[in-house]
Order: sequence, then C-alpha cells, then structure tokens
Amino acid sequence: MSVKNDLKKFLDRKVDRYNQPSFIKDDPISIPRRFTKKQDIEIAGFFAAVFSWGNRTTIINKSNELMQLMDNAPYEFCLNHTGKDLKKLLSFKHRTFNTTDLLYFVSFFNKHYRKHNSLEPAFTQWMNKKDKTIENALNGFYHYFFSMPDVPQRTRKHIAAPENRSSCKRLNMFLRWMVRSDGKGVDFGAWKNISPAQLVCPLDVHVIRVATELKILHRKTPDWQAALELTSFYVHWIRPTRLSMTSHCLEQV
Repeated sequence: MSVKNDLKKFLDRKVDRYNQPSFIKDDPISIPRRFTKKQDIEIAGFFAAVFSWGNRTTIINKSNELMQLMDNAPYEFCLNHTGKDLKKLLSFKHRTFNTTDLLYFVSFFNKHYRKHNSLEPAFTQWMNKKDKTIENALNGFYHYFFSMPDVPQRTRKHIAAPENRSSCKRLNMFLRWMVRSDGKGVDFGAWKNISPAQLVCPLDVHVIRVATELKILHRKTPDWQAALELTSFYVHWIRPTRLSMTSHCLEQV
C-alpha cells in the first residue's frame, strides 16, 4: 500500500509540475491556444494532435505553418475556402501527412461544420450514457470521418480507432485538451458531453517503457488494451480528472 501511495505522490508531483501555463509554449497545445473562437480551437487542436509524432519543435512549426496557410482562421478557411485558397495548401507536408490527406481533412471539416456548430458531436453522437470510456466515440468518429465519397485509402492511417487495435494516442490527447477542465489554464474544458472520467490515457512506446519500469503497466504492446490497462490504474489511484495529464507527464520522466 505504501509503495502505491508513494507512486501516487510522485505522479501527482509530475502533474503539478507540468499542468500549468508555462508548459504550453513548448507543447503542441500551444497551437489551439492561439485562438479564442471555439471552432478555431477545435480545428487547430485537431491538426496539432494529428501531427503529434516526432520532434515537438517540428510538430509546432508545421502546425503553425498550416495555420498561416489558412490565414490564421482555420474555421473560416474550412467553411468558405475557394479553389484559389486550396492551391495554397498544395505545398504542405508533414512526415507522411501530405496534400491528399490535408485536402480530405478540409473537406470533412467543411461538411461537418455546415451541419454542426462544434466538432464535439462528431464524437459524442456515437456514445451511450453508460459508456465507461470513449471507445464507442472513437470508433464512431473513425467511420464518420471516412464516410464521405472517394476516401483516399492512404488517409485512413492518420485517424486511429480502438477497433483497429490502436492505442489512439493522438485522438486521446486531443480529447483531453477539449474535455479536461481543472482551472490550471492548460486544457480547454470546452466540451461538456464527455466526462473526464471517460477519457483514456494517451499511450505511446515511451509511455509504455516508463509505465513498465514503474510497474503500473504489464502489457508491452502499444495498443488499445494497454491504454485501458494504464487508464484503469489511474482511475483507482489518481483522481480521474487528472489521469490523462498524468499520462502525459510520464513522457517527461
């Protein structure tokens, strides 16, 4: 018992260290933090999360580059772009994310926001009231996102789903940004129809390594079951509203 209590105190200290505004400037969340309009925050945050693999400086720079190509008004751009506007995007690339993927993402946002005032329903419409996690939301979002005609097959790799055995790290991180609200000034707490207790920990190979060393995770594969296992530990030993932030702090250990 004392060992777990000591571990909880250690992880709580990590949360307190990084869950503050000074953390923002060197993290991809700095991209949506540039905006005040809800839809701009959602779109900028979504792209920043999708781009979040590799070097953080590169992630932030490429996200800023895309925002500039969208005239620093991503919602207005996605909703009312012209053919000339889209031509500005043709040179954009980030790792394996290329122009084909970007144009499909813009088309999706255009279609969605013409019917909805927020990106939140793209996730919540697939949830049940008794859902313990956001698993149904993520699976539903995957099929909804790729429900338009002529989906580029290559673009499917950029959106994960639990049903495909992915840990869904980037989407889980995006949902953390949108859902968590603890008054610390990092996450937005803009969405109210998903409970922080339903969030699943963002999980990657590094987090698995550290969590394994701390003996709080036994599954070695970075898949959905491993994300659920780590989340279960947090739910029992750390306040649910902090669990996703604590997972992020494992990346700093």
